[in-house]
Amino acid sequence: MPSLPYSRAAELTEQLEHRLTDSLGSDFETTRRAVLGGIGLAGSTALIGGGSADTGDHGPSGDSHGNFGAVGEYSDLDFDPHEYLYQFNTGRGEQENVPQDIYEENGRTVREFTFQAVDTTVTIAPGIEFSAWAYNGQVPGPTIRAVEGDLIRIQFENLGRHAHTIHPHLRNLDPDMDGVPTNGPGVLDTGDSFTYEWIAQPAGSHFYHCHSLPLKEHIHRGLYGAIIIDPDPERVAANPAEYCEFHPSQITDELRADLVTEAKSRNHEYPENDAVNEMVMLMNGFDTNFDGDNEVYALNTRAFAYGVGQTDGNGNWQAGETKRPIQLDKTKRHRVYLINAIEFDLINSFHTHSQFFDYYDHGTTLLPTNKTVDTVMQCQAQRGIIELDYSNHDSGLYMFHAHQSEFAELGWMSFFEVV
Repeated sequence: MPSLPYSRAAELTEQLEHRLTDSLGSDFETTRRAVLGGIGLAGSTALIGGGSADTGDHGPSGDSHGNFGAVGEYSDLDFDPHEYLYQFNTGRGEQENVPQDIYEENGRTVREFTFQAVDTTVTIAPGIEFSAWAYNGQVPGPTIRAVEGDLIRIQFENLGRHAHTIHPHLRNLDPDMDGVPTNGPGVLDTGDSFTYEWIAQPAGSHFYHCHSLPLKEHIHRGLYGAIIIDPDPERVAANPAEYCEFHPSQITDELRADLVTEAKSRNHEYPENDAVNEMVMLMNGFDTNFDGDNEVYALNTRAFAYGVGQTDGNGNWQAGETKRPIQLDKTKRHRVYLINAIEFDLINSFHTHSQFFDYYDHGTTLLPTNKTVDTVMQCQAQRGIIELDYSNHDSGLYMFHAHQSEFAELGWMSFFEVV
C-alpha cells in the first residue's frame, strides 16, 4: 500500500490535473479565470497544505471537490519530460532526432547540429494538444551543450509554414549570425536554409529562440531551447576575476583553486562533473485559445509531469513514464539549469519546499549571486543555475513549484523524491 504522504500527493496531483484537463477539454474557449474557478478552494487548500479538501460545490461546473475523475495518461510519448531533464547534446549523438557531430577545425572544437523548424502538435496535458511550431519537433527545443571557446555550428532548415530564425543569447560578435530579421539572411521562408555559427561564450545557462515577428507568437508556439556553455577550467585558472565579483588584486591562490574546482564540476568533459546530477528546466506556458492569456503552465511543457501518480511508495510508478516526481539521490549534489520561457506573463518563479539553495544568475559566475534562498524570480528569457543539496534531509517527497499560486494550480507544480 502507498504511504500516506504518497497517496495524498497523488490525490492532489490528480485533482488539479483532472480539473485542468476537464475544463480545457470540454471548452477550448475557456479562460484561465474559469479554470481556476473550477479548481476552487479545495485545490488551493491542498496546494498550500492546509486542512482537508472541501466537498462542497463551487465554480461554474458545480461538481464535487471530493470526487476525483479518472485522468488518462499522455498518449503522445515522442517527448518525455523526464528524459528531457537529462538530454544534453554535445555533438556526440545524444538524441536521435538531433543530427550532430563533433570535430576539430582550425585548432578549435566544432560542435555541429542540424535543426529543422516544423509545424506539429505537442501534448501539454492528458488529452490536450497544442498547435506548436518546434525545433526538431519538440518543445522545448533540443538542449545544446558546449565548452566556452568552442564553435557551435547549426545547419538550420525551415520546414514550417511561417518564416523563422534562431537567435542565440550568447556574446555573438558577428551581426550576420544574430538570427534577426534585419541582419544576415534575415528570416528564413519555408524551404530556406542557413548555417549559423556562434562562439560558445560566456560560460553559463543560456537561451535560444526564434526572432521572427510577431515575437510573442513565435516564442509562445514553442520555438525556444537551452544552450549550456561549460566553463573551461584552464581559462578560469588564467582569468579567475572574470568568473566572480572580485577584483584581480583580491584573487588569492585559495580562491583561484576554488573557482577552478567549481569550473571542473560544471564541465561535462571533466570527471568531477560525474558527481553532480544536472537537469534542464524550462518554465513555459500555453495559451490554448489564443486570447493572449495562458491557460496552462508547465515545467518542460507537460502540466504536472513531475507530480505524483499512483505508486506503492517504493519507486514502482503505475503512471509509468509520464507522471512521477524527479528522484534525487541524497548523496549527490544537484544542479538545475533554469530558464523562463514564459510569454504573456511578466514574471515566473521557482520555489522549493523545506530547502534553500544557492542561485547563480545567468550562470555566468562561479560564485553564487544569491545564497541560501528558497524562491527565485525570473523575467522572460532570464535564466540561472540552482545548486541543491538534500544530504541531510529525510527521504520522501518535497514539493517545488512556481510561487505564483495561479501558475502552480494550472500545471506548474512538481515534487522531488529524495532517496
